[in-house]
Order: sequence, then C-alpha cells, then structure tokens
Amino acid sequence: MSTLEIRDLHVSVETKEGPKPILRGVDLTLDSGHTHAIMGPNGSGKSTLAYSLAGHPKYQITQGTVTLDGEDVLAMSVDERARAGLFLAMQYPVEVPGVSVSNFLRTAKTALDGEAPALRHWVKDVKVAMEQLRMDPAFAERSVNEGFSGGEKKRHEILQLELLKPKFAILDETDSGLDVDALRIVSEGVNRVKENTDAGVLLITHYTRILRYIKPDFVHVFVDGRIAEEGGPELAERLENEGYDRFLTPAATA
Repeated sequence: MSTLEIRDLHVSVETKEGPKPILRGVDLTLDSGHTHAIMGPNGSGKSTLAYSLAGHPKYQITQGTVTLDGEDVLAMSVDERARAGLFLAMQYPVEVPGVSVSNFLRTAKTALDGEAPALRHWVKDVKVAMEQLRMDPAFAERSVNEGFSGGEKKRHEILQLELLKPKFAILDETDSGLDVDALRIVSEGVNRVKENTDAGVLLITHYTRILRYIKPDFVHVFVDGRIAEEGGPELAERLENEGYDRFLTPAATA
C-alpha cells in the first residue's frame, strides 16, 4: 500500500504581469488501487496539478506539501519523482526525433530499476503489451511520437505505463482526441495496470465517456484552483447531466 498525500497546495505560473496563482489550496489523498477522477471547466487548474506533481519547472509551488509514502516529493528532481513511483501521461506527448521507441522504453526501465531488464523477458513483455494495445510492432523502431497520430501517441503513453509499473499514474486528459475504438483500448490498458500492479490512478478529464471504461472510486470537481465538490461515480453522472454552471455562478465562486 502506497499513499500520495497533497496538502494545502498552492501553485503559480510566471506571466508578463508577474506570478499568477493557479492552485489555491488543494488537499487530496490517493492510495494504491484507487482511481480518482479530476473534473472541471477549462482553466480550473486540473493540468496544473498534474504538471506540478511531475515537477515541471514552469509551475512554482508557493505553499503546501506533497509526500509519497512519507517522502517529500517537492524536494525531488523530475527523475527522482519518476524513480519514486510517479508517472505522468501528458495531454500532448512530445516528439523525440532520433530516439526509437524500443531504446526509449528500455532506457527508462533501466533508469527506474537501476539495472537493465533481462533482454529475453523484456522483448517478450514489450511484444505482449504492444499486441494488447493493438500497436503495430514496427512502432518499436520509430522515433518516439514522431509522426504518430494523436491516438498512437496516447497508446504509446499507456505502453510506457504498462512496462514501467509506477505506484501512481497521473493521466492528463488521456481521452483527448481519441475515437471510440482507441478510447476503449487505452482504457483497457489503464485497467490492466491497475489490476496487475495495484497502482493508484489520478485521471484528469472534461468528460464522463472515459469513466464508462475506467470506473472512478472518487470524483473531485476543480473550480478556480480548488476542489469545489467531492463524491463517488454518481457525481460524474450529475456533471454529465448538469455541467458546471452551478459552480460558476457568482454565489458559488464567492
């Protein structure tokens, strides 16, 4: 059992006008084996939370703490956070020309484990994971995300997730740009990881369609950099039916 604990987290970004507060006091606890869905309107701070946890230098922590099994996450470098068990699937995965998918994956696995995986077992694991994600084996020799479609990039993110086996997976709008078939395949991959490794999942999304495949244990509504409401799966259904208007009225945001 692992625990990721976020307490009173405040985050700002630097703008031409000076620091702009984005997160305004977030409290959230994630345990192994649980899926938390973060929902909310555009600009509410959902992706800021994801990138702040991963250590993106654009986001400045101005207050609060983040611990993973009691260890101070905010004191860790980006690679130390990954080795500690945090994984971020980005909304817009970057291209890495000249680095093949196979080399990238094995290098990442070696960095996490401190030793290279046994080649015979590794090749088999990669092949099985790619087959389950309906990925053409030829992708293994292509440069990371270069020329990939949006759906192919998202499948590659979940391929990393399956092979690297983190303690906590932070999925930033993984459903963005996916057609129905790709959404189902990607969701099945996330569910396999959760079942096989007992990973905790922090799933950031605007819509409930992915939650029909990845069932959340908890749903949190972000508004103006704070958690405005929390509940179970039924809260996601209410948001699907009602939207976010009730959170965005002057009375609700005062």
